[in-house]
Amino acid sequence: MKAKQLIAAAAGTAMALTLAACGGSGAGETTDDATNTAGGDSGETFRVGVAMPTQTSERWIADGDAVKSQLEELGYEVDLQFGNDDIPTQSQQIDQMITNGADLLIVAAIDGTALAGQLQTAADNGIATIAYDRLIRDSENVDFYVTFDNYQVGVQQATSLLVGLGLLNEDGSEGDATGPFNIELFAGSPDDNNAGFFFNGAMSVLQPLIDDGTLVVTSGQTDFDTVAILRWQQETAQKRMEDLLTSTYSSGAKVQGVLSPYDGLSRGIITALQNAGYSGTTADGFPIVTGQDAEIASVKLIADGVQFSTIFKDTRKLATQAVTAAEEILAGGEPTANDTETYDNGVKVVPSYLLESDIVYASNIQSLLVDSGYWTAEEVASGVAE
Repeated sequence: MKAKQLIAAAAGTAMALTLAACGGSGAGETTDDATNTAGGDSGETFRVGVAMPTQTSERWIADGDAVKSQLEELGYEVDLQFGNDDIPTQSQQIDQMITNGADLLIVAAIDGTALAGQLQTAADNGIATIAYDRLIRDSENVDFYVTFDNYQVGVQQATSLLVGLGLLNEDGSEGDATGPFNIELFAGSPDDNNAGFFFNGAMSVLQPLIDDGTLVVTSGQTDFDTVAILRWQQETAQKRMEDLLTSTYSSGAKVQGVLSPYDGLSRGIITALQNAGYSGTTADGFPIVTGQDAEIASVKLIADGVQFSTIFKDTRKLATQAVTAAEEILAGGEPTANDTETYDNGVKVVPSYLLESDIVYASNIQSLLVDSGYWTAEEVASGVAE
């Protein structure tokens, strides 16, 4: 057990092990007992370093704010930093958190292979590390991992593509369409461990239909390394889609569907399609484009019939789970895992807690996103977060 965990346990720290569900603001609510236990009987206030990858995605801003607010409600001091998609910056931020006396780290890595040195320093100082949504690889010093069932997210993305093409109905039953349909594939950043899970989950659904000719990847580009988009950059996805349209579809063939693993990429892909003359809505024949993260700009596009779907991963729940794990660790215990087999980081299988996700279509924006308080009806209508 880490040194600081032993100190916390010896001091008789009694942490609440469950947070209440989060409200629309993203901040969790705690029980009355939990609000007074951050320092235990020793009077110490625990300090938690929270490292998020970027502020260019509204998703990561929401994650950072939710984790920070929930920790602060429990009485912890929080050092929240965003790495601006720059690996050295995030490394330096984590170094500084350790120097400043962090008792625990919660880290969403920019590059999951780049932080072994920082985690070793943390471990040497008795500081545990929770990997947040992105697995940190090649280190024995990853104590816990909180994320969604990322393979299932990929399955859901592929399923929504088939629904958009008419091969399936939203309830999962067989649709009326038969194909063949021309599609293209995109994957996430190769330095993000999740990207492979998303892609493999999606291909478990799509590959049989590619093999039997129902789906045709007209470019022939089907391997992960070829279709991956470094750093999840929207501009890179737009450029790749533009190149595909020029190289593969200039003779008159039309792309009918695009597997996109993230809303930012989806918007770049949609821009490329629109610039190439594709217009209207999916009801008019605009290509089916999937997504992930329920970013408000893409939710509006779905409501408008332009983007077909996204995957809703309620980051409020993810933040709650990270904070719950932090409480358990700082109390000197072991965080509760529901998966101890899937996430091998190259050195160890990291105990994990996996959350479920949902497919968002235009038909269920209200029930999934508005009624839950994740977005308001006004935000969906404007495409801008208030």
